[in-house]
Amino acid sequence: MRTLVHLSDLHFGRVDPALLDPLVASVTAVAPDLVVVSGDLTQRAKSAQFAEAARFLERLPQPQVVVPGNHDVPLWNVFARFVSPLRKYRRHITRDLSPRYRDDEIAVLGINTARSLVVKNGRINHAQIDAVRAEFCDLPDSITKIIVTHHPFDLPPEFEHDDLVGRAGLAMRTFARCGADLLLAGHMHTGHAGNTAARYGIVDHAAVVVQAGTATSTRGRGEANSYNVLRVEPRAIAVARCEWDEDAARFVERAPERFAFDDGVWRRV
Repeated sequence: MRTLVHLSDLHFGRVDPALLDPLVASVTAVAPDLVVVSGDLTQRAKSAQFAEAARFLERLPQPQVVVPGNHDVPLWNVFARFVSPLRKYRRHITRDLSPRYRDDEIAVLGINTARSLVVKNGRINHAQIDAVRAEFCDLPDSITKIIVTHHPFDLPPEFEHDDLVGRAGLAMRTFARCGADLLLAGHMHTGHAGNTAARYGIVDHAAVVVQAGTATSTRGRGEANSYNVLRVEPRAIAVARCEWDEDAARFVERAPERFAFDDGVWRRV
């Protein structure tokens, strides 16, 4: 079994500082095999905000897979937005925009879906889809294949289709051929776990899709600050949300949602 911590939408520049120490303590206590951060490390892509985010990441367990989000691209500096949109991210966080992690149980690939041409939405391109094919298609079925993006590939029906990553349908067909098991994302500041069966209807394939809420931002959109703990086995995935309990002044792990793999399809159990 592998234990993953999934954080998202930190938004340094607009965080609740009272959450930082308890969050570090909570994540450290989980003792994860991998920490995943699915984008929006900053509020407005400023150097000071990236520096704060970098210091925070240094306090968390290693190894880490981190991808940028749309808020990590400058909004008001038009020159920087189009000429060097992730220069500050690469300077302070990581130069690797396609981070990878692999051991004998899981393979994880991070994909940058942030784009200069749009303020909010994101896309996956053909080269990134090819990278998924190269990374995952030759791996044995015993390896759980995990994709990390900021923008989601699936959401509950009440959300708009435009909230999904662009070219999601094209990407999902490749994910199905390569047996992708688990899709981790953020962006919406709301927690969710489900599978891709209803939206995509791909025969003999459905991946688990997990959204993380915002771990530290004051922009909670009606939800408590939270992060996810995933316990991943070759044929079973448990997704537990750790929510901020203001009365207890700590993050509390809720009952997990469980998924099991059967003949190409991940189903809730």
